[in-house]
Amino acid sequence: MTHVPSNENEMTLTTGQLDTYLARIGVDRPISLDLHSLSRLHRAHLMTFTWEALDAFMGWPSSVTPASAFAKMVEGRRGGWCYEMNGLFGAALDALGFRVTRLCGGVDREKLGDIAIGNHLTLRVDLDRAYLAEVGVADAIVEPVPLAVGPINQRGFDFSIMPTEDGWLRFNNHVHGIARSFDFRADHSDEAAMAATQGWLMQDPGSPFTNALAVLRHTAEGYIALQNDRLRTVTPNSVSEHRITSAAHLADTFETVFDLDIPRPGQVWDKIQAIGRDKAA
Repeated sequence: MTHVPSNENEMTLTTGQLDTYLARIGVDRPISLDLHSLSRLHRAHLMTFTWEALDAFMGWPSSVTPASAFAKMVEGRRGGWCYEMNGLFGAALDALGFRVTRLCGGVDREKLGDIAIGNHLTLRVDLDRAYLAEVGVADAIVEPVPLAVGPINQRGFDFSIMPTEDGWLRFNNHVHGIARSFDFRADHSDEAAMAATQGWLMQDPGSPFTNALAVLRHTAEGYIALQNDRLRTVTPNSVSEHRITSAAHLADTFETVFDLDIPRPGQVWDKIQAIGRDKAA
């Protein structure tokens, strides 16, 4: 039986693209569509791709369709943010035959209110029950979790899914997480809201992504996070930090720490420096 994508706006991957994607993350095509296979794919995706919003920070052209994310992340050596990370992962799962639904969420809706709805894409995957698959928060879970209220612990980090007073679900990140929470509903998809918010996040001077560099990558013990010139290494029991000191240092960090091929790293450093001067002024 032919698998029909769960959303008419969702783009799946071709057979050739899927094979290339699986080779990129180092995983064979799963024999069965079960939680073990989903978890293996989820973790491999996060250990392969770096979360980054450099296009928004630098004003570089960007599209968040799965096809564009494939070209950028799989054929190139770049990462992506939630729309690209979860978009590419969802498209790959869809091509494999998983039942995937793209959900429209809101990071920091707890603080921002409903204006946040659309600033996050997350995924529901239906197996024996509904699971939350989430590779787009950058510093959160590394394997899917049941889409159910309750505490979550992975690798020593504590998370939770809790109901809000107005009928949404709130994923609470661990204590060191950059994004503290995001709200979603198990049946709420809104591609138009995500497209509109993505445009605002990419271009508006008020967007947090146009005003600060953010790059994060999972490690075996936790993750590494670059915010402007501040590089943090985070595990469940420790946080260490040091500063990036030059354009060459930044270029080396992109290459060796984050496995990214970033064009014109000197220009990225110049913008980081300009932001630092503006804040000092």
